[in-house]
Amino acid sequence: MAETSATTGTGEPASRPRKSSWKYIGPGIVVAATGVGAGDLVATLIAGSKFGYTLMWAAVIGCVVKISLAEAAGRWHLATGRTLFDGWRSLGPWTTVYFAIYVVIWGFIYGATAMSSSALPIVALFPDGPGLKFWAIVTGLIGLAFVWFNRYAVFEKVMTVLIGIMFVVVVYVAARVVPDVGASFAGLLPVLPDGSLLYTLGLIGGVGGTITMAAYGYWVNAKGWSNSSWMKVMRLDNRVAYITTGVFVVAMLIVGAELLHASQVALTSGDRGLVDLGAVLEDRFGAGTAKLFLVGFFATSFSSLIGVWHGVSLMFADFVERFRAPAAPADPAVSEAQAGPAVTERQQRSLPFRAYLLWLTFPPMTLLWLDEPFGLVIAYGVLGAFFMPFLALTLIWLLNSPRTPREWRNGWVSNGMLALAGLLFVVLCVQQVRELPW
Repeated sequence: MAETSATTGTGEPASRPRKSSWKYIGPGIVVAATGVGAGDLVATLIAGSKFGYTLMWAAVIGCVVKISLAEAAGRWHLATGRTLFDGWRSLGPWTTVYFAIYVVIWGFIYGATAMSSSALPIVALFPDGPGLKFWAIVTGLIGLAFVWFNRYAVFEKVMTVLIGIMFVVVVYVAARVVPDVGASFAGLLPVLPDGSLLYTLGLIGGVGGTITMAAYGYWVNAKGWSNSSWMKVMRLDNRVAYITTGVFVVAMLIVGAELLHASQVALTSGDRGLVDLGAVLEDRFGAGTAKLFLVGFFATSFSSLIGVWHGVSLMFADFVERFRAPAAPADPAVSEAQAGPAVTERQQRSLPFRAYLLWLTFPPMTLLWLDEPFGLVIAYGVLGAFFMPFLALTLIWLLNSPRTPREWRNGWVSNGMLALAGLLFVVLCVQQVRELPW
């Protein structure tokens, strides 16, 4: 085993495998809360409204694919003691160029999107109060202050509360619409109705599939898991994360199938579709259920906001640190670029971490008043479409090479799942690029 002989603060050998236990769960909850945004829920609702329960199987496959991807990212961090960006950098300078361009453009547009998404349910809850721009700026500033002044432990607790609210609300709404259990199980049989291919690919690849999957390994280190003795714990944590995500997807499919499909209600695309759903719920179940749903909508959006503010800022801080340092050797046994909790703690106080926090918050506010520039939208769409194929294919490369200790390299199952993910995301990438407003 590629583990050190160091000891923990309690004197326990660091190389002794920890028993997987529910008490350790944390980073997975964070990645689940961050990865499921309001736009993902709307896409799932629309799939349910168009095809009923028919695409339930796609949601299940999507969970398995995401478990494999996040497990691979976490395994790299724990098995090698190196960060994911450190691994990318070892593949050549092209990864640095791609990530540098991507993280700047993506952060600029995502910042405005996240703030607007968090503001929408507040405006719907308080229609007589300030407008969308005001609340968007307020939520962005709150997210900035929260991540700036708090460390991972507090951040994880708040994310746990937010995902708890999301879970209770989404499952409650799904229960209120009374799911058709028989049709749900029938939907586990792989079927592709006419016109459903893109919705199927979106369900498998879209929900919970963002740059935050790459941030998972950084949150694993921030939690204090720093070597392969934590591998079993990480795997349990990861499974809990994406099973939770799967529950969200299934619950929203049920709502789309029962509440929208039968009555032929069409939702607005994008985050505003959830405001439409709130109005439908009010007509069907009363104002109380509608307001509860809007609270869940806010928890969904705001958890994504602070999750990205924290996780992607950590990745950017690591990017800057590795860019300044000499390239790490390919042999992890002699690597000096360790990815332990002490490094993560230092990075959370670093200038690059805070600079990227400011980049996510203040420049995007200008987009709240201006239409997004055409060229910027194109660049954002292209770079964003390429990220998930980039993640899947580079993980295959890293985890089948001497950069990873032999014991923790991919087996045939991991290679098969990552190859499936890579192929799926390449198809989605091509489709996303084709749909851009060229």
